[in-house]
Amino acid sequence: MRIEVWSDVVCPWCYIGKRRLETALERFPHRDEVEVVWRSYQLDPSVPEGETHPTLPALAAKYGRPVEEVRAMMRHVEETAAGEGLEYSLADGVSGNTLLAHELVHLAAEHGLQGAAEERLFHAYFEESRSVFDVDSLAALAVEVGLDEAEVRAALADHRYRAAVLDDARTAQALGATGVPFFVVDRRYGAAGAQPADLLLQLLERAWAERAPVTSA
Repeated sequence: MRIEVWSDVVCPWCYIGKRRLETALERFPHRDEVEVVWRSYQLDPSVPEGETHPTLPALAAKYGRPVEEVRAMMRHVEETAAGEGLEYSLADGVSGNTLLAHELVHLAAEHGLQGAAEERLFHAYFEESRSVFDVDSLAALAVEVGLDEAEVRAALADHRYRAAVLDDARTAQALGATGVPFFVVDRRYGAAGAQPADLLLQLLERAWAERAPVTSA
């Protein structure tokens, strides 16, 4: 069974959703027969590549809300994250274009390290306040998960996975995704948002029951 997860590495709800999916899988009897595939989706593809900016004032401006109101919203997300064992500091965050990060995840997939790369990027961004927007930062994180630095730099320089990243986004739209995280099981069942682990487990159980052949004694 295949679970595809559309996400962005700077999406706080996506990391929460990842933890909840992991919790659901821990309780799923057939977890050893489940493949999790991470798909690319950008929260804000309009951000110019190579530019970064403080997240808090940018969000306040984008939604026309007072900074303190947005800060309070961030605290709510931080509390939710803490419930999943994650430690966020969103008000101090920096945002930027994540195309390169997604390209790195696709490269990692070629080496069987996609899950490790996705986790490392999430953890670096949300819990270590590290950049995931430039080649030097991404190369350093990639080496930590076992990728070759020279290959990473070459792949990010020639954008060999750019088309795959953009194709993921088009597929998400075709499947009806309007935001992330977006979970799709066997291209038949979907769940949008950082759903509770119980709901994700129900999704897995339903998908498994309807794909498993019926046997008679």
